[in-house]
Amino acid sequence: MSKPEATGHRRLRLVFMGTSAFAVPALEAMVVLPHDVVAVYTQPPRPAGRGHRDRRSAVHETADRLGLPVRTPASLKDEASQAAFRALDADIAIVASYGLILRRPILDAPRLGCFNLHASLLPRWRGAAPIQRAIEAGDDESGITIFRMEEGLDTGPMLRREPLAITPGETASSLHDRLASLAAAVLPEVIEAIANGTASEEPQDEALACYAKKLDKAEARLDFTASATLLERRIRAFDPWPGTWCMAGQERLNILDARVVAGSGEPGEVVGLPLQLACGEAVLDVTRVKRQGRKAMSAADLQRGYTIPLGMRLS
Repeated sequence: MSKPEATGHRRLRLVFMGTSAFAVPALEAMVVLPHDVVAVYTQPPRPAGRGHRDRRSAVHETADRLGLPVRTPASLKDEASQAAFRALDADIAIVASYGLILRRPILDAPRLGCFNLHASLLPRWRGAAPIQRAIEAGDDESGITIFRMEEGLDTGPMLRREPLAITPGETASSLHDRLASLAAAVLPEVIEAIANGTASEEPQDEALACYAKKLDKAEARLDFTASATLLERRIRAFDPWPGTWCMAGQERLNILDARVVAGSGEPGEVVGLPLQLACGEAVLDVTRVKRQGRKAMSAADLQRGYTIPLGMRLS
């Protein structure tokens, strides 16, 4: 297939497709380019909060603030939605944490293509939860990949891979924010390279691919037969959602922060104070917790109001 002709310095017609807070910095970076964002696609408002009132996405709120036209189709599979997308006569579509599958009629509509901002160094961690799985696996590095979209799951040729070190103590929340900023920083250069015909595309090595499966609430309950190292990483990987927890008697205890220390005991046994828990290997020294209906507190403060004695086993 021949490549689309370069646009040079003509003003491009850009479409942005995103939903979560991760996509917001990229959208903000696009609007200051010498091009026109002709539409922003985002998922429809969803019930949220205690009142279950419809809440607009982070991208929707940002697009409104920036005065950009917003479209919120529940699906892009029907002919009417696809025709409306084609009618935009877009040059490029940028996709970031959108949440809807794009079929061939959408992928083929922009003249120069659809390009995705993905929060990993592809082909490692394709899929829904690349940030969390990288931390859980103990990776030293994450990053941003911008790639041309195909119908496969994060399989297209790559235009830019920008690495970012995962720091000690990094949580999914902190890495998310740093990667979102990194994506916004490199996106303008990539858009201009696509426009000028100077962007090069590198195929992904399928032998190195791995899948970042969607987070499941069932993973949030800590299994103390696992190693303390894995559980400490999981605590950071599942911050802020779904969080990690265990049971102290009849009390559900959210574990917010911990470190690995030497020691042993029966899995879940309190082997040191204020709250050191034996694991399948080594000990998890819990430093911050949260009881249901209470504010976050240190493990020492927890012991002042709700005693968890030595020898007790948490499950």
